[in-house]
Amino acid sequence: MNGHPVTKPTLAAFVSLIAKSDWKTANLTPFSPLRIKADVLSGLTVALALVPEAIAFSFVAGVHPLVGLYAAFIVGLITALIGGRPGMISGATGALAVVIVSLVALHGIEYLFATVVLMGVLQILAGIFHLGKFIRLVPHPVMLGFVNGLAIVIFMAQLSQFQVAGIDGVKVWMTGWPLALMLGLVALTMAIIWFIPKITTIIPAPLAGIGIVAGIVIFFGIDVPRVGDLASIKGGLPVFHIAMVPFTLETLSIIFPFALILAAIGLIESLLTLNLVGEITGKRGGASQECIAQGIANTVTGFFGGMGGCAMIGQSMINVKSGGRTRLSGISAALFLLAFILVASSLIEQIPLAALVGVMFMVVIGTFAWQSLTILRRIPLTDALVIGLVTVVTVMSDLAIAVIVGVIVSALAYAWNNAVRIQATTKITPEGTKIYHMEGPLFFGSTEGFSEIFNPGSDPELVVIDFMNSRVVDQSALQAIEVLASKYQSLGKELQLRHLSHDCHRLLNRAGQLIIDSGDDPDYGLAVDYPVKTGSMGGSH
Repeated sequence: MNGHPVTKPTLAAFVSLIAKSDWKTANLTPFSPLRIKADVLSGLTVALALVPEAIAFSFVAGVHPLVGLYAAFIVGLITALIGGRPGMISGATGALAVVIVSLVALHGIEYLFATVVLMGVLQILAGIFHLGKFIRLVPHPVMLGFVNGLAIVIFMAQLSQFQVAGIDGVKVWMTGWPLALMLGLVALTMAIIWFIPKITTIIPAPLAGIGIVAGIVIFFGIDVPRVGDLASIKGGLPVFHIAMVPFTLETLSIIFPFALILAAIGLIESLLTLNLVGEITGKRGGASQECIAQGIANTVTGFFGGMGGCAMIGQSMINVKSGGRTRLSGISAALFLLAFILVASSLIEQIPLAALVGVMFMVVIGTFAWQSLTILRRIPLTDALVIGLVTVVTVMSDLAIAVIVGVIVSALAYAWNNAVRIQATTKITPEGTKIYHMEGPLFFGSTEGFSEIFNPGSDPELVVIDFMNSRVVDQSALQAIEVLASKYQSLGKELQLRHLSHDCHRLLNRAGQLIIDSGDDPDYGLAVDYPVKTGSMGGSH
């Protein structure tokens, strides 16, 4: 990705590079033989990468590997069928696993299944009430920090594959020839993924890398860690199961906090993935549909012994990089995963972990926003700090907290920037009236600056404040206007207000009688603590 000039720091600028090698399959006619082949092979690639991820996250959550695999199958299938963005991949994720582990440790796995059902219900409600639209409040620097942190998390998660069980059962790092062999196979996989697209696009590069390296290892009997070393993936079809917990308020008090946290984390990660995949595939919208799809998927998963899940950015990147663009790719991935569990476990367990690590390392390279490093000196300092902060919090804590922290910091920075923008130009009319022409928004952060602009003691008998180029935003602003009006009134001077919205006309008490009605008064809603019957939040000057 080096060597590309940076003209505009957008997500599209770098995520388009991820899918550049797949342009021949990106615009194929839906349901054409080539399109179907691309999606099915992409789904197979994703399914192979899902196996070790689901097993690893199951270990993190403290549950049996099949609990994670069933979640990956059910959540992946349902979201592929009805989700908000074709091409997205969902399944069991580490972000949820780190919350689940404490629930399972404290209350047992049956409470987990009940929690996952409630989690799904909450996500369905979020979709019904269109809460997904608030993802638009996530600023671009937060998105950059998010994908950078995620890339680092994916990279660090693969490092555990370079550990083996020691004499006392404790994991130790590989050394000597085993480490060299593991690194060599990882490098070979990455080289194949990089080189194959230059020769052909008939088979997805990640699938080619896994297949070739697995063939070499199995044919020559090379002794390296394999999928089967993590755990057996053999099992049957998931069975319908109602969580065996008391249906009481006490149970609800236990599972509701966990369900709320899991629902929020799952939706944040899913909606950010929705936006990221949308940048690659050129699609927009679908946030509410994705919320409902995630909710239905998790509700069903909870009734079939799964640990719950959400969108997976790493696997979604594998999918789009491999040419997956329609719902068939996600459906194929889920069905292949089920086939692995039912009939192909012995074969899948022979795949070397090095091949899957190599695929994920290529995902890391493609996911990290390398161009964000080159624009740090050319963007506002606050934005650069937000990128770094979100990246660090993502690595140190989790994705949802990182995004929330980033949004809060960005909002505070925005509020501060607007707080210092309040100013006024003045002029004296031939009649001796002093007019203040306000500039900038008047809200809780700028009320102090607003008050400092005026000097009631030295102003003439008649003062006019013109809000044509300003906007009264909240109750703090109204209070500041009333206080100012009181000062002028106490001095026996007349204060007149022009170009205030109709909401302000009604809500201002003392100053209301001094408002001058005008045909070009603005019409916008005001953020106050009590209801306003008229006015539109969408209006402006």
